[in-house]
Amino acid sequence: MQIVPAVDIRGGLCVNLVQGDYAQETVFSDDPVSQAIQWHEQGGALVHIVDLDGAKAGRCCILEQLKALCTQGVPYEVGGGIRGMETVETILGAGAERIILGTAAHADADFLREACSSYPGKIAVGIDAKAGKVALSAWLEVTSTEAVDFAKTVEDSGAARIIYTDILSDGGMNGPNLDATQAVAESVNIPVTASGGMSSIDDVHAVARLESTGVDEVIIGRALYVEAFSLGEAIAAAESIPTA
Repeated sequence: MQIVPAVDIRGGLCVNLVQGDYAQETVFSDDPVSQAIQWHEQGGALVHIVDLDGAKAGRCCILEQLKALCTQGVPYEVGGGIRGMETVETILGAGAERIILGTAAHADADFLREACSSYPGKIAVGIDAKAGKVALSAWLEVTSTEAVDFAKTVEDSGAARIIYTDILSDGGMNGPNLDATQAVAESVNIPVTASGGMSSIDDVHAVARLESTGVDEVIIGRALYVEAFSLGEAIAAAESIPTA
């Protein structure tokens, strides 16, 4: 189980939102690049970057920060506002290990297939769900599409991974939605990254127990920033799962 620390960027700052609500924002650093470097130095083999401005604008708003991360040797994945092949190519050219498609993957099936075909192994799809329904456009629009059904579509389109976020859990530190995450993982044969609600080492253990279902990564944001536990502690916990 890989622990993936998150760096959410808005207005050039490293922030955290509660349930995707821009009105419930906490600023944790004024230097997202330095924060990502710090997580990498503490053991993060991959850093999860979210372009919050891009998610609203429909374009990449953090290209210079991404280039800086590449220069500093920080492996990263990035999502938010990636809605065309030109943006995919630009971000991969800036050194991204993975591209995460969200809104565009749901709205434009041809784009999803083209991206997956052009860059095999590099395209993940972020499935953000509220009460089991897929949410789009920075979580402002909740669709009628079931997350499990969309997961199967994503797999058929050639995506290498699903990043599943339970919106009602995200940023709240009330624990992850294990049942929903497991349901998505068991519906497909590609790996799933869990996201949302991580609050304690017990939560890390709980998600790690889902590894047999196909959940092999977990993204952690706010809990690390408020020092509920350290990144090193989370990595150690994921490698040592209590039997009870």
